[in-house]
Amino acid sequence: MPPRIVARWLVLLGVLLLAFLGTVTTLNVTVYSASGFVSSYLHAVARQDVADARRMPGVTVSADGTDELLAPAALASLTDIHLIRDTDDRGGRHTVLYGYTIGGSAGTSSFVVEHTGARLGVFSAWRFVDSPQSLLGVTVQNGTGVVANGVTLPIIASGRMHTYRVLTPGRVVLSHSSAYLAAAKVTALIDEPATVAQATVDIQANPAFVREVQKELDKFLAACTIQKVLLPTGCPMGEQITDRLQSVPTWSIVSYPIVTIVPGSTAGRWQVPETGAVAHLTVKVKSIFDGSLSTFDADVPFSVRYLITFASNGSPVITAQ
Repeated sequence: MPPRIVARWLVLLGVLLLAFLGTVTTLNVTVYSASGFVSSYLHAVARQDVADARRMPGVTVSADGTDELLAPAALASLTDIHLIRDTDDRGGRHTVLYGYTIGGSAGTSSFVVEHTGARLGVFSAWRFVDSPQSLLGVTVQNGTGVVANGVTLPIIASGRMHTYRVLTPGRVVLSHSSAYLAAAKVTALIDEPATVAQATVDIQANPAFVREVQKELDKFLAACTIQKVLLPTGCPMGEQITDRLQSVPTWSIVSYPIVTIVPGSTAGRWQVPETGAVAHLTVKVKSIFDGSLSTFDADVPFSVRYLITFASNGSPVITAQ
């Protein structure tokens, strides 16, 4: 082969080699850099590709917890992912800080990664030092059933914590809402790797529950006033009078008890704590001492206290205590 052609081939090979080295260098400072490695993980989370995110080196699966919060529908939206800082900590380690928007709120997370060698002999390989898979312990008080980011989770026993695996960053909004019960929303933010977070969902009586019990109690007390006796049967009010009655007793309710409902001693049991009320009694009497006639016309204070459970059809069952 003529020397001129050989020279051209050598020049061409040199150009190709320089281009290859330039490409490798560019990829190693972008896609295969420490920040590029973390970016790949975050974008897997953003597209709700849990399997891809968990395959990243250093993403270990904890022996604790279950995966219900790793279902795509249970993941909060992750957008606006942007690098803030990539710090070389020496010794092959980098601390990478990313910003993002998760579930509509701005946040940041810091990841420590370490260099583990090269892929195909030329591209940098990395792994997380601290696994970005974290744990969230959820406790439900005074009831069962919780919704996380709009997804209904399996029943959690009242008062007992259940642990879920979550990916960092994660934002979990927990709540409960049913016919008679509700819980204020609780937000758990997991923004650092290897986090062990806890959240408590406190279920309480909702306004519909209070209104229903108030209606039933008012109805019950109104029915008590129909009884023309001093001690209405099964009713909380009554009056002992030693004088002889000269007319039938007439009851009315001056002020009904104002219902509040608090959790009982065990799940599924609720209480109306002791609450005062006032009835009014009118009856003509004759003194057993001197035979004089008078009218007993006075307010009669009384109190109520009830236990509330739920029937199989979900309706409240009210029992006096």
